[in-house]
Amino acid sequence: MILGIETSCDETAAAIVDGDGWLRANVVSSQADIHRRYGGVVPEVASRRHLELTVPVVERALEEAGAGYADLDAVAVTRGPGLIGALLVGLATAKAIAFARSLPLVPVDHLIGHVASLYLEPDPLEPPFLVLLASGGHTILADVVDHTGMHVLGSTLDDAAGEAFDKGARLLGLGYPGGAELERLAAGGDPAAIPFPTAMRGRSGHDLSFSGLKTALRVTLETTPDDRRADVAASYQAAIIRSLGERALEAVTASGRETLALVGGVARNQALRADLERRCTAAGVRLVCAPPDLCSDNAAMIASAARYLPRLQPDAYLGLDAYASFTEAA
Repeated sequence: MILGIETSCDETAAAIVDGDGWLRANVVSSQADIHRRYGGVVPEVASRRHLELTVPVVERALEEAGAGYADLDAVAVTRGPGLIGALLVGLATAKAIAFARSLPLVPVDHLIGHVASLYLEPDPLEPPFLVLLASGGHTILADVVDHTGMHVLGSTLDDAAGEAFDKGARLLGLGYPGGAELERLAAGGDPAAIPFPTAMRGRSGHDLSFSGLKTALRVTLETTPDDRRADVAASYQAAIIRSLGERALEAVTASGRETLALVGGVARNQALRADLERRCTAAGVRLVCAPPDLCSDNAAMIASAARYLPRLQPDAYLGLDAYASFTEAA
């Protein structure tokens, strides 16, 4: 069995995955209530809370799996990208557990982990496929050839899709976490009420952009009465989804893949899932979405990825450091 640990942002998570890819336990402790008062994640606060929660969360995962430390074959941990202070807490914990029990350590890239959420039983997705990874910190389109990595075809040039949702929610005066609040407000509005722009439309390549849309929202709110906030939210959400959907279908068509996968925190958005389902059905493309409980940050995806990645021995992992951005992964 593999113990996975994830502390890249404000979720303290641990999970147990067995050698066949079955999830035995998946524990996530969210810090949302703590950061809500600040309107977003405070890195130092997140790091200190991880220090308090990591060991109890690991022990709870072992208990739920009906296992002990002696049953582990390896320890997997998120090495990056993410908040450095938060990552270091998880990395240090994983090193300590692995070293004390002479276990190998598997460092996992957080984004590779999101893709690996698709590899768990009972219905694992096998490569090759194209993936749209949309989260609070990243938005990328990538070609997944095997279980060990992916080739990035396009990414956001500025804000991530999840960041656009959160910043849009803040402009609308909604609570934290903003994405879910904006989706709830949008459910009661008209998505065609306001013609928000679709960035990068008609341009070559597969990159995305959301910063201009955020500016358009701010300008719109200056002249829109409060009783139309639901229409504004619905139209703003529709613009984000339209951009993701158009670019994803362009990329999957260009790649020749027959399957498009959707992962990441934004993949929980039901309007996005419905839009991609409609587009994929029309294009004859299979759509596979990560289970909702594995879209947000979790350790099950980290343990899942570790099944296919190199296992390091103490002389190779004791000096291992974390990294903040995806570009540092190499």
